[in-house]
Amino acid sequence: MHSVNTTKLMAACLVCALVGVPTLSFAKARGGSGGGFSSGSRGGSSSGSMGSRGSRTYQDNGAKPIEQSTTARPSATPPPSAVGSASSTSRPAPAAQPSWIQRNPLLAGIAGGLAGTWLGHMIFGATDTSARTTEGAEGEQAAAGGGSNGMLLLLMLMGGGALWWYMRSRRTPAPNFSGLARTSAASGSLLAESSRAGFGTAAVEDEEITSSDKAAFQQALTDIQSAWSRQDLSGLRRLVTPEMLEYFSTGLAEQASEGVANRVEDVELGRAEVLESWNEGATRYATVSLSWTARDYSVSLTKQPGEAGYVVEGDAERSVKTTEVWTFMRFGKGTWLLSAIQQAA
Repeated sequence: MHSVNTTKLMAACLVCALVGVPTLSFAKARGGSGGGFSSGSRGGSSSGSMGSRGSRTYQDNGAKPIEQSTTARPSATPPPSAVGSASSTSRPAPAAQPSWIQRNPLLAGIAGGLAGTWLGHMIFGATDTSARTTEGAEGEQAAAGGGSNGMLLLLMLMGGGALWWYMRSRRTPAPNFSGLARTSAASGSLLAESSRAGFGTAAVEDEEITSSDKAAFQQALTDIQSAWSRQDLSGLRRLVTPEMLEYFSTGLAEQASEGVANRVEDVELGRAEVLESWNEGATRYATVSLSWTARDYSVSLTKQPGEAGYVVEGDAERSVKTTEVWTFMRFGKGTWLLSAIQQAA
């Protein structure tokens, strides 16, 4: 009899454990407190930090790292040996320098002609002089020598003129880039690289966040919480990036499926601290630590206010304090949009 009771007790404990495990996991996933679209209950399965911070999405900024983002993670840097081998194999071998004769064929031809003329004059002039007899008239020799010297001088003048013409023709006029369209620059050229200046992703901190920007962040906090509480996707679309809108839409759909809705009311901003701000081309980013108090609770859509079970999570009468790190972005001088939410570390 005792063994039978023991067996029944163990079976009952096992059943309770199997029932309690999913309940405990669900409570943990929902965050256990008043909810919120960046905690477990607002996003359902989309708990944790989310969104995009541009080129700094995966950088450590003191808050919890972003877990869900459409921004691609940067690829790991290959080891130095791999970089060295890749660069050595891909870099072409330097071409052999051409000789002076190959680089200056015209000058080489002129110099060869002058040298040949001088050698011919020395050889054939000396032979002609030795072959002549002493009986020849000295006037004839002088005439022949004068003719040879005149021919040599003429060849030298022709060679000098050819050299002057060649050097003058090698003077390349300065290139004229007027009328060269930006799209006509060859890919990979200096013109093509300079035409893309100002559209890169290099982060530049060259502007200060003004008081009007901080006021815009505060207003965005209130407006986003209000649109979320009303389940107003059209209102959220004007306040957040498409990526954040997808997270909010998923969270609202999951709440509707569960028959609940999250309410965030009486939002009062306590502190707003700009952690960092930077530019990426024409896009401006600002990461702000926000602390606020609000009544944050979830209600049942199948019950009326005042009925038992209407408030399914949180406290509708008591305000709670929340601190999160929000990143805003805007194009040029446009409106600030929420692009990422991070949990405070």
